[in-house]
Amino acid sequence: QNNVALKGTATQSSKRDQLGVPEHAINGNKNSGYLSCTHTGHGTGPWWRVDLQQPYRISAVVITNRGDCCWERLRGAEIYIGNSLEKNGTLNPRCASISSVAKGSTDSYCCNQLVGRYITIAIPTREEYLTLCEVEVYGGLVGSSC
Repeated sequence: QNNVALKGTATQSSKRDQLGVPEHAINGNKNSGYLSCTHTGHGTGPWWRVDLQQPYRISAVVITNRGDCCWERLRGAEIYIGNSLEKNGTLNPRCASISSVAKGSTDSYCCNQLVGRYITIAIPTREEYLTLCEVEVYGGLVGSSC
C-alpha cells in the first residue's frame, strides 16, 4: 500500500516557530531531528491533522518520534480517524493510544480499516508540545477494490 499522507495537507493547533511547520510530518523524511519535525506551541490539547482530501479505509498509521530530545512528550497522544472536524477531529473514532514511546522510534498503529478523510493526532489531557517527525498513513480509497 502507498503512504496516502504524502498527498494530503497538514495543519496543527499552533506553531512554536517558523521551523516546526505541520508539513514536516508528511514530506517523506523520517529524520528524527528537530529541523525535520513539526512542533506546536505549548498548550492544553495540542493537535496535528492531515486532510487526505477524500475518505480512505485506513489499515495503519506509522509515526516517527523525535530523537534528539523530548521524545517522551508523545506519550499519551491519541490517533483519531474520521470525517468530522468537530473539536479539531478529536471526536472521531480512536485508532490507537500511544502509551510507550522511545527515542527516534518509528511505530505502527493498526487501525482496523477505520474510514476517514482526517487523521488527527492529539494529546488530549495535558499541557504539552506536540512534535511529530513523520506520519505515514496506509489505506485504500473507500469503494476501491484494492
